[in-house]
Amino acid sequence: MVVDDFGGERLDPGLWVDHYLPQWTTSERSVARYDLTGAGLRLRIDADQLDWRPEDAPLRVSNLQTATFSGPLGSERGTHRHRTDGLVVRTAVTERLLWAPASGRVDVTVTASTDPGCMLAVWLVGTEHLDARDSGEVCVFEIDAEAVGERTTTARVGVKAHHDPRLVTDMTEVVVPVGRGEQHTWTAAWDEDGVRVACGGQLVYSSTQRLLYPLQLMVDLFETALPGPASNYPKSALVHRVALS
Repeated sequence: MVVDDFGGERLDPGLWVDHYLPQWTTSERSVARYDLTGAGLRLRIDADQLDWRPEDAPLRVSNLQTATFSGPLGSERGTHRHRTDGLVVRTAVTERLLWAPASGRVDVTVTASTDPGCMLAVWLVGTEHLDARDSGEVCVFEIDAEAVGERTTTARVGVKAHHDPRLVTDMTEVVVPVGRGEQHTWTAAWDEDGVRVACGGQLVYSSTQRLLYPLQLMVDLFETALPGPASNYPKSALVHRVALS
Protein backbone atom coordinates (compact mmCIF):
# COMPACT_ATOMS: atom_id res chain seq x y z
CA MET A 1 0.00 0.00 0.00
CA VAL A 2 1.09 3.55 -0.79
CA VAL A 3 -0.14 6.24 1.60
CA ASP A 4 0.26 10.00 1.10
CA ASP A 5 -0.95 12.49 3.71
CA PHE A 6 0.79 15.37 1.93
CA GLY A 7 2.89 16.11 4.99
CA GLY A 8 6.12 16.82 3.14
CA GLU A 9 7.52 20.03 1.70
CA ARG A 10 6.63 19.04 -1.87
CA LEU A 11 4.50 16.58 -3.79
CA ASP A 12 5.92 13.09 -4.23
CA PRO A 13 7.25 13.12 -7.84
CA GLY A 14 7.21 9.33 -7.85
CA LEU A 15 3.42 9.34 -7.45
CA TRP A 16 1.89 12.60 -8.70
CA VAL A 17 1.73 14.64 -11.89
CA ASP A 18 0.46 18.14 -11.07
CA HIS A 19 -1.16 18.78 -14.47
CA TYR A 20 -4.66 18.05 -15.76
CA LEU A 21 -4.54 15.94 -18.93
CA PRO A 22 -1.61 18.00 -20.22
CA GLN A 23 -1.58 16.35 -23.66
CA TRP A 24 -4.80 18.08 -24.72
CA THR A 25 -3.69 21.63 -23.89
CA THR A 26 -0.60 23.64 -22.99
CA SER A 27 1.51 23.43 -19.84
CA GLU A 28 0.56 26.87 -18.53
CA ARG A 29 -3.13 25.93 -18.80
CA SER A 30 -2.90 22.42 -17.32
CA VAL A 31 -0.68 23.12 -14.28
CA ALA A 32 -2.32 22.83 -10.85
CA ARG A 33 -2.48 25.50 -8.19
CA TYR A 34 -2.11 24.06 -4.69
CA ASP A 35 -0.64 24.43 -1.19
CA LEU A 36 0.73 21.79 1.15
CA THR A 37 -0.74 22.61 4.54
CA GLY A 38 -0.80 20.97 7.94
CA ALA A 39 -4.24 19.61 7.05
CA GLY A 40 -3.17 18.10 3.73
CA LEU A 41 -3.21 19.30 0.13
CA ARG A 42 -5.24 22.41 -0.65
CA LEU A 43 -6.24 22.49 -4.32
CA ARG A 44 -6.92 26.04 -5.50
CA ILE A 45 -8.60 27.93 -8.30
CA ASP A 46 -7.04 31.39 -8.46
CA ALA A 47 -8.50 34.56 -9.95
CA ASP A 48 -5.75 34.76 -12.59
CA GLN A 49 -5.87 31.08 -13.55
CA LEU A 50 -6.31 30.28 -17.24
CA ASP A 51 -9.09 28.12 -18.64
CA TRP A 52 -7.92 24.56 -19.28
CA ARG A 53 -8.56 25.04 -23.01
CA PRO A 54 -9.85 28.26 -24.59
CA GLU A 55 -12.54 26.20 -26.36
CA ASP A 56 -13.90 24.96 -23.03
CA ALA A 57 -14.19 28.27 -21.18
CA PRO A 58 -15.36 28.70 -18.52
CA LEU A 59 -13.43 25.68 -17.20
CA ARG A 60 -10.51 26.07 -14.82
CA VAL A 61 -9.01 23.12 -13.00
CA SER A 62 -6.32 22.13 -10.52
CA ASN A 63 -5.65 18.40 -10.67
CA LEU A 64 -3.27 15.69 -9.53
CA GLN A 65 -2.99 12.44 -11.47
CA THR A 66 -0.84 9.33 -11.30
CA ALA A 67 0.01 8.75 -14.97
CA THR A 68 0.40 10.41 -18.36
CA PHE A 69 0.20 9.08 -21.92
CA SER A 70 -0.26 10.58 -25.36
CA GLY A 71 0.42 9.97 -28.99
CA PRO A 72 2.41 12.43 -31.13
CA LEU A 73 1.51 16.07 -31.68
CA GLY A 74 -1.68 16.45 -33.66
CA SER A 75 -2.86 12.91 -32.99
CA GLU A 76 -6.04 11.84 -31.20
CA ARG A 77 -4.27 9.27 -28.98
CA GLY A 78 -4.11 10.00 -25.29
CA THR A 79 -5.61 9.32 -21.89
CA HIS A 80 -9.21 10.36 -21.22
CA ARG A 81 -10.60 11.40 -24.59
CA HIS A 82 -13.62 12.63 -22.70
CA ARG A 83 -14.83 15.17 -25.26
CA THR A 84 -16.24 14.56 -28.73
CA ASP A 85 -15.32 17.93 -30.25
CA GLY A 86 -11.94 17.02 -31.72
CA LEU A 87 -9.41 16.73 -28.91
CA VAL A 88 -5.91 16.53 -30.40
CA VAL A 89 -2.52 16.37 -28.74
CA ARG A 90 -1.12 19.87 -28.24
CA THR A 91 1.67 18.87 -25.85
CA ALA A 92 3.23 15.46 -26.34
CA VAL A 93 3.86 13.86 -22.96
CA THR A 94 6.09 11.03 -21.85
CA GLU A 95 4.39 7.78 -20.94
CA ARG A 96 4.57 7.70 -17.13
CA LEU A 97 2.71 5.01 -15.19
CA LEU A 98 3.41 6.07 -11.62
CA TRP A 99 0.35 4.23 -10.31
CA ALA A 100 -1.95 2.57 -12.82
CA PRO A 101 -2.87 -1.00 -11.84
CA ALA A 102 -5.37 -3.22 -13.67
CA SER A 103 -7.18 -3.89 -10.38
CA GLY A 104 -6.89 -2.25 -7.02
CA ARG A 105 -8.34 -0.02 -4.34
CA VAL A 106 -8.16 3.66 -3.46
CA ASP A 107 -9.14 5.51 -0.30
CA VAL A 108 -9.33 9.29 -0.59
CA THR A 109 -10.16 11.56 2.36
CA VAL A 110 -11.36 15.03 1.42
CA THR A 111 -13.24 18.12 2.51
CA ALA A 112 -15.33 19.24 -0.44
CA SER A 113 -15.41 22.78 -1.78
CA THR A 114 -18.36 25.01 -0.98
CA ASP A 115 -17.17 27.81 -3.26
CA PRO A 116 -19.76 28.77 -5.91
CA GLY A 117 -19.27 27.19 -9.32
CA CYS A 118 -16.81 24.54 -8.09
CA MET A 119 -16.79 20.76 -8.24
CA LEU A 120 -14.46 18.33 -6.48
CA ALA A 121 -14.04 14.98 -8.20
CA VAL A 122 -12.06 11.75 -7.89
CA TRP A 123 -11.85 9.46 -10.91
CA LEU A 124 -10.11 6.26 -11.92
CA VAL A 125 -9.56 6.56 -15.67
CA GLY A 126 -8.20 4.11 -18.23
CA THR A 127 -4.75 5.15 -19.41
CA GLU A 128 -5.33 3.87 -22.99
CA HIS A 129 -1.60 3.28 -23.49
CA LEU A 130 -2.19 -0.39 -24.38
CA ASP A 131 -5.48 -0.11 -26.26
CA ALA A 132 -7.64 2.89 -27.14
CA ARG A 133 -10.68 0.95 -25.93
CA ASP A 134 -9.26 0.94 -22.39
CA SER A 135 -10.92 4.28 -21.69
CA GLY A 136 -13.56 3.49 -19.08
CA GLU A 137 -13.86 5.37 -15.83
CA VAL A 138 -14.80 4.62 -12.26
CA CYS A 139 -16.30 7.85 -10.99
CA VAL A 140 -15.49 7.60 -7.29
CA PHE A 141 -17.40 10.83 -6.73
CA GLU A 142 -18.26 14.20 -8.20
CA ILE A 143 -19.46 16.77 -5.67
CA ASP A 144 -20.79 20.14 -6.76
CA ALA A 145 -20.31 22.90 -4.20
CA GLU A 146 -24.02 23.64 -4.32
CA ALA A 147 -24.76 20.00 -3.32
CA VAL A 148 -22.96 20.30 0.03
CA GLY A 149 -25.50 20.91 2.78
CA GLU A 150 -25.31 21.45 6.50
CA ARG A 151 -25.80 17.76 7.28
CA THR A 152 -25.80 15.87 3.98
CA THR A 153 -24.03 15.94 0.63
CA THR A 154 -25.22 14.71 -2.76
CA ALA A 155 -22.62 13.12 -5.02
CA ARG A 156 -22.53 11.47 -8.44
CA VAL A 157 -20.91 8.04 -8.58
CA GLY A 158 -20.71 5.16 -11.04
CA VAL A 159 -19.10 3.91 -14.23
CA LYS A 160 -18.61 5.87 -17.46
CA ALA A 161 -17.97 3.92 -20.66
CA HIS A 162 -16.41 6.74 -22.70
CA HIS A 163 -14.91 4.88 -25.71
CA ASP A 164 -15.00 1.37 -24.24
CA PRO A 165 -17.65 -0.65 -26.14
CA ARG A 166 -17.49 -3.35 -23.45
CA LEU A 167 -19.00 -0.98 -20.87
CA VAL A 168 -22.29 0.83 -20.38
CA THR A 169 -22.41 4.21 -18.65
CA ASP A 170 -24.14 3.75 -15.30
CA MET A 171 -24.17 6.87 -13.13
CA THR A 172 -26.32 7.62 -10.12
CA GLU A 173 -26.70 10.20 -7.36
CA VAL A 174 -26.23 9.27 -3.73
CA VAL A 175 -26.79 11.22 -0.53
CA VAL A 176 -24.21 10.74 2.21
CA PRO A 177 -24.32 11.98 5.84
CA VAL A 178 -21.54 14.53 5.44
CA GLY A 179 -22.06 18.20 6.14
CA ARG A 180 -20.33 21.39 5.11
CA GLY A 181 -16.68 21.47 6.18
CA GLU A 182 -16.57 17.80 7.24
CA GLN A 183 -13.86 15.34 6.23
CA HIS A 184 -15.08 12.17 4.57
CA THR A 185 -13.36 9.14 3.05
CA TRP A 186 -14.37 7.59 -0.25
CA THR A 187 -13.23 4.08 -1.16
CA ALA A 188 -13.31 2.49 -4.61
CA ALA A 189 -12.22 -0.99 -5.64
CA TRP A 190 -12.24 -2.67 -9.03
CA ASP A 191 -11.39 -6.27 -9.90
CA GLU A 192 -12.78 -9.46 -11.48
CA ASP A 193 -15.98 -9.06 -9.46
CA GLY A 194 -16.70 -5.54 -10.70
CA VAL A 195 -16.71 -2.11 -9.05
CA ARG A 196 -17.57 -1.05 -5.52
CA VAL A 197 -17.71 2.49 -4.11
CA ALA A 198 -18.18 3.36 -0.43
CA CYS A 199 -18.32 6.54 1.64
CA GLY A 200 -17.38 6.37 5.30
CA GLY A 201 -17.25 2.59 5.04
CA GLN A 202 -20.84 2.32 3.76
CA LEU A 203 -21.36 0.86 0.28
CA VAL A 204 -23.11 3.40 -1.95
CA TYR A 205 -22.61 1.86 -5.40
CA SER A 206 -21.75 -1.48 -6.96
CA SER A 207 -21.58 -2.84 -10.48
CA THR A 208 -20.61 -6.14 -12.07
CA GLN A 209 -18.96 -4.27 -14.95
CA ARG A 210 -15.25 -5.03 -15.15
CA LEU A 211 -12.51 -2.54 -16.03
CA LEU A 212 -9.57 -4.96 -16.02
CA TYR A 213 -7.00 -2.63 -17.51
CA PRO A 214 -4.70 0.05 -16.10
CA LEU A 215 -6.53 2.92 -14.43
CA GLN A 216 -4.89 6.11 -13.21
CA LEU A 217 -6.14 8.14 -10.27
CA MET A 218 -7.25 11.73 -10.86
CA VAL A 219 -8.15 14.19 -8.07
CA ASP A 220 -9.66 17.37 -9.50
CA LEU A 221 -11.01 20.73 -8.39
CA PHE A 222 -12.96 22.44 -11.18
CA GLU A 223 -14.53 25.84 -11.58
CA THR A 224 -17.19 25.36 -14.23
CA ALA A 225 -19.04 28.68 -14.26
CA LEU A 226 -18.20 32.30 -14.87
CA PRO A 227 -17.35 34.03 -11.57
CA GLY A 228 -20.04 36.28 -10.15
CA PRO A 229 -19.40 39.88 -9.12
CA ALA A 230 -18.90 38.84 -5.49
CA SER A 231 -16.70 35.79 -6.13
CA ASN A 232 -13.86 35.39 -3.67
CA TYR A 233 -10.56 33.76 -4.59
CA PRO A 234 -8.87 31.47 -4.16
CA LYS A 235 -11.57 28.82 -4.33
CA SER A 236 -10.39 25.59 -2.77
CA ALA A 237 -10.91 22.04 -1.53
CA LEU A 238 -8.80 19.88 0.78
CA VAL A 239 -7.34 16.44 0.11
CA HIS A 240 -6.22 15.06 3.44
CA ARG A 241 -5.00 11.57 2.60
CA VAL A 242 -4.76 9.13 -0.28
CA ALA A 243 -4.10 5.38 0.14
CA LEU A 244 -3.47 3.19 -2.91
CA SER A 245 -3.31 -0.58 -3.07
